[in-house]
Amino acid sequence: MSKKSKSVTIEDFYHLQLLRIWRYFRGESFAFWMICGYFFFEYFRPQSIYTWLDFLPWTQLTVLGALIGCFTDKTVRWVSSPINILIIAFFLIVLLSSYFAYWPSFSYEQLEFSYTWFIIYFLIINIVNTEKRFFIFLCIFFLASFKLSLSLTLKWAARGFSFTDWGLMGPRGFFQNSGELAIQMLVFWPLAWAFAHFLKQKVSKKWYSVLLMMPITAVMVVIGASSRGGQIALFLQLIVSNAKAVFRPRILISCALAVSVLWAILPDEQKERFENIGSDRTSIQRLLYWEHGIDMLNDHPFLGVGYFNFIPYYERVYREDMLYEYAELPHNIFIQVGSELGYSGLIVYVLMLAYCFWKTNSIRKKLKEEGEHGFFYYIFSYLNISLLGFIFAGQFVSVVYYPFLWIHLALFVALTQCVQTKKTSKKRPA
Repeated sequence: MSKKSKSVTIEDFYHLQLLRIWRYFRGESFAFWMICGYFFFEYFRPQSIYTWLDFLPWTQLTVLGALIGCFTDKTVRWVSSPINILIIAFFLIVLLSSYFAYWPSFSYEQLEFSYTWFIIYFLIINIVNTEKRFFIFLCIFFLASFKLSLSLTLKWAARGFSFTDWGLMGPRGFFQNSGELAIQMLVFWPLAWAFAHFLKQKVSKKWYSVLLMMPITAVMVVIGASSRGGQIALFLQLIVSNAKAVFRPRILISCALAVSVLWAILPDEQKERFENIGSDRTSIQRLLYWEHGIDMLNDHPFLGVGYFNFIPYYERVYREDMLYEYAELPHNIFIQVGSELGYSGLIVYVLMLAYCFWKTNSIRKKLKEEGEHGFFYYIFSYLNISLLGFIFAGQFVSVVYYPFLWIHLALFVALTQCVQTKKTSKKRPA
């Protein structure tokens, strides 16, 4: 790292001194450039927006570059975490389930969705190992998500906040479908809210207004995405994040007014979809998926019917309960994992979620007790709200092998390591 880069302080980051942050980034390692490049191509998706850019496998190249860069970056050290053990166990179960699947060919064709996140997770936690690196990496996540939320909010406003069957859609990739797009906004807005409030006293009012637009537009996209699961998850997030104050009269009145406003701007067609929950064809089919997914789990308790074998198994065994021409995944993260990987996969998956939730809460409380109310404390305060958004919405979509959880776990472990590193550095004698 150059001397100019070393002269950039963390306070420069917190005051959003962009030129100084850029100077620091230019002096960073090749491995860090590449992992940021991966995040840029995976989340910004410029190759999907500008098709003339789509002449190389950018995400694969940046991952390969990050992997190679790890061997030349002297700051990269192996980061230990219980999550590492659980992720390795989960991946091994995926491999075993694929081998013993009813149709192994279906499993092997989809293995990329599992091993890709396995590799990316370990690259992130080992490369993004300082507070400055984490800040930049998180900002890329924010900028990519804000690009989506702002453009789609403006698009929705331009059509008069009207309803369409497909809702709002993102660029080709993980966030194209309205349901997956809503989940990205659900995991984005709590962290963006924490980020904005931490920087409130450190940036100008104009900067703060821009920062507030991130969570506001994210919430707007969830409403406009026409995803019932996403909208229910948003409501539950707001309840949980205000749990301590929600029963105060003033807060109850404010919440009632907010819900009334949101319901008023919700298109009539979307309201009708809520009124038909449980009775429309989509809901009935999902209930059948869940019922038979549980049957698959109980009939094949150890390794399930096979990784990504839910669809072919359902079409052959439960064809009389298909309300559409083709079967789909079960639209529930726990049933997807349980039916395809058995109780072994489901237990490990739940343990990952539970440990992340518990440890996040534990670190937040410890930081508060120690009087640490800085950047780390603010992010840890809303990290579980972000995770709950994924879990709540995940009861209605099949997103086990989408980036949401795996990136969240990587951010959680990287942030935990940054906290430990900062505490260690404070204890060292001057």
